[in-house]
Amino acid sequence: MAATMRGWQFKSASGPMEKNLSIPSSGLPIPTINKDEVLVESHATALNPIDHKILELGLITRMIFSGLTPGLDVYGRVAKVGSNVTSFQEGDIVYGGLVPGGKHGALAEYVPVPQSLLAKVPHGLKGDDMASMASTGMTVYAGLMPYAEPGNKVFINGGSGGTGVAAIQIAKILGYHVTVSCSTANIELVKSLGADTVLDYTKTPIIDQLKDTGAMFDLILDNVGAPANLYRASSALLRPEGKFVQVGLGMNLSAAVHFFGNKLTSLFSWGKREYIFVAGNASTAVFEQLATWMEQGKLRAVIDSTWEFSEVPKAYERLKTGRAKGKVVVHVKDD
Repeated sequence: MAATMRGWQFKSASGPMEKNLSIPSSGLPIPTINKDEVLVESHATALNPIDHKILELGLITRMIFSGLTPGLDVYGRVAKVGSNVTSFQEGDIVYGGLVPGGKHGALAEYVPVPQSLLAKVPHGLKGDDMASMASTGMTVYAGLMPYAEPGNKVFINGGSGGTGVAAIQIAKILGYHVTVSCSTANIELVKSLGADTVLDYTKTPIIDQLKDTGAMFDLILDNVGAPANLYRASSALLRPEGKFVQVGLGMNLSAAVHFFGNKLTSLFSWGKREYIFVAGNASTAVFEQLATWMEQGKLRAVIDSTWEFSEVPKAYERLKTGRAKGKVVVHVKDD
């Protein structure tokens, strides 16, 4: 194995994240692994909003994240294993997800991953699909699974993005009746994924539409963070014992005020309509479950676009439009 590799590196904090990414001409050192880690030869990754959000925090970015290689979703071949690794061996095809903010991400030829954050890929499943399902599937699973009972009603705010397309399908697998919001252009997509009721947020305010349905939900899963008053309006939408699970949220002062305001409101509601922020709970068991559902045909990836390794900045530009239908995927290496 060579000593260096190709990899994208973030080096500055002024301007958009994608303008500050480069591939060093001298290459990057191939990471070393500890005894509990696996070195994965990265073949594909899917982009996530958190990638650019944490790299556009100004001074904080310069202090903490300079030199970082982005990319949370891992799909590839095991190149090396640590001395304590027993579940994987060289040559295995694996997928999984990394914790945000780490130095070594999947937009490089090799990435070190804790063995507890990986699962083997069943034969016949495609790399782009696995990369697309890793972080988003794991996150919405954490938001939906603890509250799943057959017949429970869930409203998924934002059904056509990378998180939403996974949320609709996993909610249906878990037995929920699914109401979802999206734009006019994406109605047929979310219906094809199993949505029972679709609300077009471009027509009239989504809170008004929810009230007009007369439904009382057991769970609200918010992938968007807008409208900002959705949680405050949930007393008319959510059963007292129901939960409001926040997945999508910005990383700026306005988002922080939004988050802490909702947490404070929840605190003084004495356990009713609890506000919960979910960042995911990655584990081999969760990734194995997602892969099993994909192998069974119950869960499928929705891919907006695919990009080559040299096109990473353009891929992030596509992600940041907010109009991607499903996931934005980058090919790091041919399978």
